[in-house]
Amino acid sequence: MRQSLLKYFVELTGHPLASSTLKAFSQSRLSQPLIRPFIKAFGINTDEMEYPISHYKNLHALFTRRLAENTRAIDQSPSTIVSPVDGVINDMGTIESDQTFYIKSQLYHLNDILGDKKRAKTYENGYFFILYLSPKHYHRMHYPIDGALLSRYALGEKSFPVNNLGMRWGNKPFSMNYRIISEVDTTYGQVAIVKVGALNINSIGLTNTDTTLKKGDEIGYFSFGSTVILLLEDNPAFKPCVKEGLDLQIGQPIGVWT
Repeated sequence: MRQSLLKYFVELTGHPLASSTLKAFSQSRLSQPLIRPFIKAFGINTDEMEYPISHYKNLHALFTRRLAENTRAIDQSPSTIVSPVDGVINDMGTIESDQTFYIKSQLYHLNDILGDKKRAKTYENGYFFILYLSPKHYHRMHYPIDGALLSRYALGEKSFPVNNLGMRWGNKPFSMNYRIISEVDTTYGQVAIVKVGALNINSIGLTNTDTTLKKGDEIGYFSFGSTVILLLEDNPAFKPCVKEGLDLQIGQPIGVWT
């Protein structure tokens, strides 16, 4: 009974009506009185904000805030891949030979996440990182590596939560949620950046349409806490340099090609 209720709750939050209502409220001035309580509840570091609290007129503006200049250092070594977000490493590991891997005890198939068996084959025996953004985190994404954009496409419609509750009781949100996938050609092989929306319909905004990509440049933003999945093509020289559970900042190295 408890499992059924929790699953129903998770699925309800992904319903188009519930999502659109939440989205409309967060973008209206009606949500402005919640800004200070939200900041306090989640421990948001206001010293890093681009503007003072009074500048933000609704929760959406707060969620999508930029940082003040020089608050993040981007590791510019050509042999590293860096975190594209402020977030927590929810999971990481090797992609199996059948293009599958486990995330929080759920088996995922890459062709479901990427929507194509041929694309999934590229990352066979490669490496993956799952980076979760909680409501407290800075919500903008940045490129983790230099490269050339090969493709960019969207999949999915609903937006289930991607927190621990959503991961446990949701219907595999990483292969069902609305997501935008960018595939990048790099010096060390192909990298896929999978941006997974949460709670709001189409809650991913892209601000950069360049095809030549520079490490640290902005990609876009999430309208609410969400997840980025990084998929790396197999390369025996690659070594991760972080551990699961680590709270990261943009620009911090997470792996290196030795």
